[in-house]
Amino acid sequence: GYLFPDTYEFPRDVGARTAVAAMLDKFFQEVGPEEIRRAQEMGYGLPEVVTLASIVEREARLDDERPLVASVFYNRLRAGMKLESCATVIYALGHQPDRLTVQDLKIDSPYNTYRYAGLPPGPICSPGRASLTAALYPASTDYLFFVSNGDGSHTFSRRFGDHLAAREAKKRKKTRK
Repeated sequence: GYLFPDTYEFPRDVGARTAVAAMLDKFFQEVGPEEIRRAQEMGYGLPEVVTLASIVEREARLDDERPLVASVFYNRLRAGMKLESCATVIYALGHQPDRLTVQDLKIDSPYNTYRYAGLPPGPICSPGRASLTAALYPASTDYLFFVSNGDGSHTFSRRFGDHLAAREAKKRKKTRK
């Protein structure tokens, strides 16, 4: 989570420690005292914000939707709901399946946010600047659900019934293709 994703140029014979140190330095250039203060204002420590940002990184493809995705997860945390992030299940599985199954959602892992409430024990990837910013400054919404539209965008919902309708609309759209 703390190895900042960027383009780095290293000599061919660079050691792992040097490469990791450069990535950590870059992370702390991007995330400084202001961001740490913001996390504390929100009632979280930096590890929790980085963990949430990593989930946003894997769930959202469009930068303008990242703050919306972050708001859904924070709203769910505040409501005592499970995050139910497919990205965390994929991380727990250790590979990207063609499609998540009901059986996949049952995997016993602290990273399975369909089974366990709260944030997972740590990041599932190294989030970029847009996801870190979204986790620190989520949109102000009352959304509790989102469904991927299959094109990188999402449909956000406040109520479970609306979420189910969005899922059905996605299925109907897929069937027509």
